[in-house]
Amino acid sequence: MNRRSLIRFSVAFVPVVLTASPLAAPAAANRDAIFTKANSDYAAGHFRQAIDGYESLVRNRQWSASLFYDLGNAWFRTGELGRAILNYERALALNPAQPETEANLRLVRDQARALELTRSWPAQHLAFLAVDHWTWIAASAAWLALFVACRLWFSSRRSASWIFVLSLAFAIGASAGFAIYELKNGGESRALAVVTAKEVQARLATADNANSVLVLPAGSEIEILSTRGDWIYAALPNQLRGWVQANTVELVQL
Repeated sequence: MNRRSLIRFSVAFVPVVLTASPLAAPAAANRDAIFTKANSDYAAGHFRQAIDGYESLVRNRQWSASLFYDLGNAWFRTGELGRAILNYERALALNPAQPETEANLRLVRDQARALELTRSWPAQHLAFLAVDHWTWIAASAAWLALFVACRLWFSSRRSASWIFVLSLAFAIGASAGFAIYELKNGGESRALAVVTAKEVQARLATADNANSVLVLPAGSEIEILSTRGDWIYAALPNQLRGWVQANTVELVQL
């Protein structure tokens, strides 16, 4: 790692602080208190206590990109690179527009020598925006199309420019709808998992003595295809497939 990357790395690993609204409900106030305490533990170097605080929010489904980013940083500080990568990926799944998270993910992946899956076309080209953003685009396009359609309906002359705007609004809305469907329901996004244990052996069969297909360093990606007891059959990096023990991986999508 060069000096420039090291500086960028150290600056990026700072917890994000959330401030509570004066009108926050008791549950939200308690959430913010836990988050603030976890950030204080992180700043004091008490990384395990910080992880306990962050993880309690995860268990209570108080999910946010900032929470997973900070949890990833805390796991990194304890040397758990697989869990750090898992939480960076969860943060980016909620909000892809996070340059600090992307930078940390790349650097920790390099350090862990984690293997990545080859992304499908939708994952490569549509995931630059979160589902919420695509939903906002689809809704805006729908309202624009409705407005233009009403204008054309009540207008005595149907301008070619307005017809073009209507067609464009339909095209944008349809594209956004496709993106929402793919990102929410695509098999890859729902089944993407990260190896959290170290040097996991993917095997040809559901047995510890079966031949190894691939060694998966912590932080490597797999796509879960099916399960059998304590084993998972998965698509692996390098276009391979094999069985891994279920307790060595975690899904990105909760």
